[in-house]
Amino acid sequence: MADEQRVIETIKRVMPSVVSIMISKHLEDLEKEMPHEFYSFLPGHHKAKKKKVPLKVPDFLVDESGMVSVGGGSGFSVAPGLILTNKHVISDPKAEYTVLTNDGRKMEATVLSRDPVNDVAILKIPADNLPIVPMGDATKLQLGQSVISIGNALGVFKNTVSLGIVSGLSRAISAQADPKSKPQEMRGLIQTDAAVNVGNSGGPLVNLDGQAVGINTAIVAGAQSIGFAIPVNAAKRDLSDIERFGRIHRPFLGIRYIMIDEKLKQKMKLPVAHGALLTPEGPQDPAVVAESPAEKAGLQEKDIILDVNGQNVGEGEKAIIQDFLDLLDPGDVLDMRILRDGKEMRLKVPLGERLSS
Repeated sequence: MADEQRVIETIKRVMPSVVSIMISKHLEDLEKEMPHEFYSFLPGHHKAKKKKVPLKVPDFLVDESGMVSVGGGSGFSVAPGLILTNKHVISDPKAEYTVLTNDGRKMEATVLSRDPVNDVAILKIPADNLPIVPMGDATKLQLGQSVISIGNALGVFKNTVSLGIVSGLSRAISAQADPKSKPQEMRGLIQTDAAVNVGNSGGPLVNLDGQAVGINTAIVAGAQSIGFAIPVNAAKRDLSDIERFGRIHRPFLGIRYIMIDEKLKQKMKLPVAHGALLTPEGPQDPAVVAESPAEKAGLQEKDIILDVNGQNVGEGEKAIIQDFLDLLDPGDVLDMRILRDGKEMRLKVPLGERLSS
């Protein structure tokens, strides 16, 4: 295990850069969003079957401007006036966000950008004198390496610290921010046994040199000592984009697909055992997005993308289409070999820009 004094010194250096993020909503908005079934359980109300009764929130939860605290998360300072956190922490466009610093300051935060691909977001605050957590390199992490997680555990216990090791690398999970949201496939994650609790989301995972190597993002329900962090390298690109373009600048293709393996080949009687099969996710989610670069280039539902820029899809390091896109910019061209109705053809697809909020 890591040297105790080194751990203490690292925590002292990093702690002033870590912030709590408080999420608030107007009482009127909460009332409109509250499911009908919930009202019958509110104290002081009779069961209502056909119409909602007024929502009564205890007075001590409502501030002088009529705002109600509905959640919290963590973040950390990475540049003057910029706070890095998770996208799912600040995903509600109707909410207001307040940053609480380690030295007791409280300030309104504005959402600068949400990464359209990764669970990463950037907040801007009216203060440029917060200490900054230096960015490390997650590609250099090794199994068994000591790491420290810092955050606002359970939205209550500010400045909670946990020590552990890197227990897995390049993990892939399917996660949901809440029961209403679609599951999101998250890849390339750092697995750690340093405790990551609800509310820790958005806080830093740092090495013993005090460098951020990850952003705490997910836990496994029902499991113990298994938490996940997004490699900080994804956020480095976002910060670079903000500096260069004033926004996160990611390429957009416009397809939905499932990866082909031997099992899917046999089940669907496909002619190949690798590649990406373009398929809809539902009536509202077609295989090829309307007016997208993919549609304009001629891609169609049931096409199988066999290779991109000369490299087979589903083989080697580039397992999925997103892996190729992560290395490209809007305006770059994908040279695709596809299979359609048993015939191979090539298509060139100029990439668009994926909009972020």
